[in-house]
Amino acid sequence: MQLSLAKHELSLRWLVIGSAIGLSAILALLLSYLGRTGAFTTPAALRSLGVASITYFVAAALLVRIGLSGISELEKLGLTDSLSGVPNRRALHIDVGRNAGDDDEVALALVDLDGFKAVNDQYGHFVGDTLIKHCSTLLGEMCGEEARFYRLGGDEFAIAVIGPIAGNILESTCRRLLQRLAQPIEIDERKITIGASIGMARSAQGKQVSSSEMLRQADVAMYASKSGGKNRCTWFIEDFDLSREETRKIEEDLRQAIARQEFRMVYQPLVDAADGSIVAVEALIRWERGERDPIGPNVFIPIAEDTGLINPIGRWVLRQACTDALAWDLIKLSVNVSPAQLRNPEFPIQLGQILEETGFPAERLELEITETYLVGDPHVAGRALEMIRGFGVGISLDDFGTGYASIGFLRKFRFEKLKLDRSLIVEAADDDSSRAMMVSSIAVARAMNMGVTAEGVETDAQAVLARTAGCDHMQGWLYYKAVSADEVTRLLQLTHAVGDERHGHVANA
Repeated sequence: MQLSLAKHELSLRWLVIGSAIGLSAILALLLSYLGRTGAFTTPAALRSLGVASITYFVAAALLVRIGLSGISELEKLGLTDSLSGVPNRRALHIDVGRNAGDDDEVALALVDLDGFKAVNDQYGHFVGDTLIKHCSTLLGEMCGEEARFYRLGGDEFAIAVIGPIAGNILESTCRRLLQRLAQPIEIDERKITIGASIGMARSAQGKQVSSSEMLRQADVAMYASKSGGKNRCTWFIEDFDLSREETRKIEEDLRQAIARQEFRMVYQPLVDAADGSIVAVEALIRWERGERDPIGPNVFIPIAEDTGLINPIGRWVLRQACTDALAWDLIKLSVNVSPAQLRNPEFPIQLGQILEETGFPAERLELEITETYLVGDPHVAGRALEMIRGFGVGISLDDFGTGYASIGFLRKFRFEKLKLDRSLIVEAADDDSSRAMMVSSIAVARAMNMGVTAEGVETDAQAVLARTAGCDHMQGWLYYKAVSADEVTRLLQLTHAVGDERHGHVANA
């Protein structure tokens, strides 16, 4: 790529110079012809010829100079990002190609700003553009004379270092950048906090890798940083490519699974903490892969979220679960909703359509969401949840005790139910601080009129502890594992039969 760019620049220069040479040759031939015809025999004609020739060559020289200057200016513009004024992707490839020798170590980082889309959505593109310019200034301060930085487009930047200890310099620069981005950036009296996910790659001495390949490797490592929790930098390793290939294969299989309808639903009952009766079921998706190795939701759901496949899969889950649960009178249906689904502005509309198509009562449906979605963009999240509540659907906060939720957080979003994470239940049995946290969480939920469910209850001791602390519902293998829709129907019929029998005994007594 670098070679083709250089050839293109050289050809433009030769186009200008060659045009001037060609016109001069034509003029010389014309003058030679006129000279043979005797057109320049008088002194006056010769003086005119001299003046015209000088004028022409001066004009040609000026035109060549102006043309070459214009080409240089165009080349400069072609290597500069129009918004930030810093070198662009093309400049990166040219710099590495020109400045890196066979014995040089080259290190390259790809910097992706975390939360930039939310800034654009919340404050508008003018503030977003200003933020990009501010980040460009920060990068210039961090890189100094040791590194060079580039804007690749959108919210992506690159940093390149060439030299004996390029890798060390690059990593140090990236870590200082992360520390600086942790501080709020003030734009028009707004304090905006963003972070960055950074991927790094390098080519060692004597083992040169093209700038395009290094940029690809840095991109892969950057996504590893995002998956690891963001606001960090990660070096590329070959295992990432193996994992990426495996992910790509699962993505292909997922697309085929949607077309072939290879998914099925199972349901794990939730029971009343007092009498053990089934009060709700949580819908869980399974992937029927036949003779192929099984893949759990913990593996294929994140891939579906990253690729956008979670939207058709999520719609199918909601429609199928509502259809199955329609016959289960009096109990509620709980469905997990991915943050990626909730970020889709059409999700509330699709939910309303599914409720109308299936005829499932909205008041019997609860959507389980995690803190990740709410923390990422609380303003957009709040509007989406209000639209969902408008249908009469309840909202449950899942995995409470593992993230960022605070009392203010709970008050702001007004959940109908709090689901305590399994880790909190397990640790509370042996750890006083975890037990105190569980009890205080339940007390807060009570004060806010929220129901409380204990997840992952597997032992009698855990059940007694959760019940004593004030949990309303229990969920876990101590009571039921995930079962098919037909099995839920059978369990509910059995429960009703037992209840009727007990009622008969009371009446006879």
